[in-house]
Amino acid sequence: MTALVEVNNLSKAFGGVHAVEGVSFSVDAGQVYSVIGPNGAGKTTLFNLITGLYTPTSGEVKLNGESIAKLQPNELAERGMCRTFQQMQICMNMTAIENVMLGRHLTLKSNLLTTLFRLPALTRGEKAAREKAAELMEFVGCGEYLDTEASAMSYGALKRLEIARALAAEPKVVLLDEPAAGLNAVETAALEDLIRKIAEQGITVMLVEHDMKLVMGISDRLLVLNYGRVLAEGTPEQIRSNPDVIAAYLGG
Repeated sequence: MTALVEVNNLSKAFGGVHAVEGVSFSVDAGQVYSVIGPNGAGKTTLFNLITGLYTPTSGEVKLNGESIAKLQPNELAERGMCRTFQQMQICMNMTAIENVMLGRHLTLKSNLLTTLFRLPALTRGEKAAREKAAELMEFVGCGEYLDTEASAMSYGALKRLEIARALAAEPKVVLLDEPAAGLNAVETAALEDLIRKIAEQGITVMLVEHDMKLVMGISDRLLVLNYGRVLAEGTPEQIRSNPDVIAAYLGG
């Protein structure tokens, strides 16, 4: 069985500094796979390499067996890979449901003719996109905010809204970059439930996260980075008891 995501000997250098060096791992379809490590370990750089924001200095990334290291983020979305960011990319001058509908653009079948003359195909597509966006907002727990301006929503609700927008593109794998950052305990518990629900839908989840309670509770496997290199990889039980991880990450 081919892994959904494969990372082979991936490296990225900025000048003489190796932010990521020789990283290899694979993620099977349907897994919750977390990347952890101290600040500056290279976690977000790794996500940026996987999702096409950075070009690797060397190494390879594959999605469903296809090399994707040189593809742009929009091309990756077309192939089933979407992500969220540490700094939320929400359009604050739009309503919540309009933000989610942005994520549906890949599924809309339109061209210049249908757009200019507002042909029925376009109208049907927009109606379906709005219905799907509303369904996803209910799924992530934002159903009460359908026509609310994004600028009027709480921080925790905006975090879930960004996940809904990523899911709107119908991804095979969604990468979440520090989704629990800035959330209180109640919001983090809701996020944990949401990640479980996403995985139950058959969508693979990869996340960078500092909240150890969260990642240990929901992850099938974890990758530990330290100074851009793989320190350990395994199940939560294996990582929790790994002496190198305890020394490097938990201060020993």
